[in-house]
Amino acid sequence: MSFCNNNGADRCPGNISGNPINGLCEKVCVTVRKVFDACMTQSTLETTSVTLTNLTPSDPTLPLTFVSGQSTSSSGTITALTVTPLADRQGLSRVQATVTIPVVINYTDANGVAGSGTGTVSYPLDVVMCVPTGSVFPVELSARVNMASPNGVYIGDSTFSITACVTIVLKVEADVELLIPSYGYCRIPECTPYTQEACQGVFDLPLFPSCNQ
Repeated sequence: MSFCNNNGADRCPGNISGNPINGLCEKVCVTVRKVFDACMTQSTLETTSVTLTNLTPSDPTLPLTFVSGQSTSSSGTITALTVTPLADRQGLSRVQATVTIPVVINYTDANGVAGSGTGTVSYPLDVVMCVPTGSVFPVELSARVNMASPNGVYIGDSTFSITACVTIVLKVEADVELLIPSYGYCRIPECTPYTQEACQGVFDLPLFPSCNQ
């Protein structure tokens, strides 16, 4: 039996006549990205080396002077991932991984010309999380990231030593189908056009004075 057939006469939960109760009118199967577990870590990485590529302009005059650094994407790359179930902690696993953050470093060269280059900052994680197993479609781990660098020093060979303020949100998630109660379709209001009418303030006034003023 398909989901649609199984949904038949009970499209309005709790009422066989089809009249909605408390605004609920049907069951809906939706595809969502479900987060089974998540955790956040924030760390300050001192003297982190970042070797730049894709220099713009391509041939700066050395030495370079650090200006700022920040991540270029909110998605980190997870490598060296190992998930080990904990025998003494039911439902939990030890998660070890390296999260790599894409970054851009802004600088000025010896002639005062502004430039930039791209690189990466890597951070090792060793945490405990709920990682469900035993399903046809397994869960996936993803990392939301941010890096900001307030200071740094050029050490040669297109490499800076920076202080990196790193935020990582690690998630255990999967695409799933959920059956949920529905209040029906959203009502989309009309867009409000932007105007700069010179007379709008005048036209908003009442035609005649009020005794309540």
